Amino acid sequence: MIEANNPDLKSWVEVPANSDFPIQNLPFGIFSINNASPRAGVAIGNFVLDLSVLSELGFFDALELADNTVFHKHQLNNFMALGKPVWTAVRNRISELLRDDNPELRDNGDAKRQVLYPLQMVQMHLPVRVGDYTDFYSSIEHATNVGTMFRGKENALPANWLHLPIGYHGRASSIVVSGTPIHRPKGQTKADDADMPTYQPSRLLDFELEMAFIVGKSTQLGESISTKKAEDYIFGMVLFNDWSARDIQKWEYVPLGPFLGKSFASTISPWIVTLDALEPFRVDSPAQDPEVLPYLQYEGKKNLDINLDVIIQPENGQEKVVCQSNFKYMYWNMAQQLAHHTVNGCNINVGDMCASGTISGKDENSYGSMLELTWRGSKPIAMPDGSERKFINDNDTVIVKGYCEKEGFARIGFGSASGKVFPAV
Repeated sequence: MIEANNPDLKSWVEVPANSDFPIQNLPFGIFSINNASPRAGVAIGNFVLDLSVLSELGFFDALELADNTVFHKHQLNNFMALGKPVWTAVRNRISELLRDDNPELRDNGDAKRQVLYPLQMVQMHLPVRVGDYTDFYSSIEHATNVGTMFRGKENALPANWLHLPIGYHGRASSIVVSGTPIHRPKGQTKADDADMPTYQPSRLLDFELEMAFIVGKSTQLGESISTKKAEDYIFGMVLFNDWSARDIQKWEYVPLGPFLGKSFASTISPWIVTLDALEPFRVDSPAQDPEVLPYLQYEGKKNLDINLDVIIQPENGQEKVVCQSNFKYMYWNMAQQLAHHTVNGCNINVGDMCASGTISGKDENSYGSMLELTWRGSKPIAMPDGSERKFINDNDTVIVKGYCEKEGFARIGFGSASGKVFPAV
């Protein structure tokens, strides 16, 4: 067992029951307070632990980090570039400092005042500098649902879908941190009975429930990553809402795939939960038939049991949970995604982000998009205020939440990824 994952550990920092951030989690993020420069922090209960000040006070000296300034940066890229052994060592050291039986920081009143801030007082920032972003299409239930809608049940899955994890290169510049509002996108749409397209705000704005992994190790051009070594390149995971304009997407996606219907915004949660923290929640992947090619074959439990909820919050109205899904449903796992991504020699860089694709399960309430939940708008969702939703309305806030829960282990959560939709400009 990884030292910091010990379920018996308790912290001297008060952690409320069912908190996403017990001492067994310790996710990394970038925060600022009182207009000071952004810097690295770790979430513990309802507090943020300032890693830059901890470093200044010498609490990481024994680790002999190759770069002592990494926690003062505005992104985590420099820290991640130090490598997986350092990620693990730093997390273990933070865990040690926060344990209830360790007086080192607990009884140092001056240091505690400098390194702990209430979460509600800080501003969270995009945790990494995202150089490249790839979006996969790895849920067989989602792919089947969408394919059935547009091509019929007999041709739901493309011929290649069961042989490789399909993906496309998305727009890294429009990835935003939770709490950032988005404007309804505009673009070309074409009604089925129209002769010509029109230019207008999207009428079919949707969320896509996804998760994303953050690359923490670079490769050289021409180098490939095996499924066996893939997880050495993954720093951690975030919640991911791949906002989608379905009417724009439908008109543009043939022949080269998504473009303006996707590139206007994607929302992520601010805290990166490390793979180390998720270790207790590994589960078997779904059986893959037909057998995949050798470079996509893998050993061990590569899926993760992460409960996922999507909530729609109307402005000044009561929220409603519209989707309850789970990351464990993914047909193609992260190791396979990274192996396929690099099999042609494509190089990856620290900070690159790879999203899972919409996460849908077999039950209707586990479908990970409004497109599926309302079946192209034919089954509107009733809201508590008496209104209905076929897609997302202006001034709605979409909130994605995620957490792991297992008997005998602490709850490990991701916080939330939320975004409010403003009218088109």
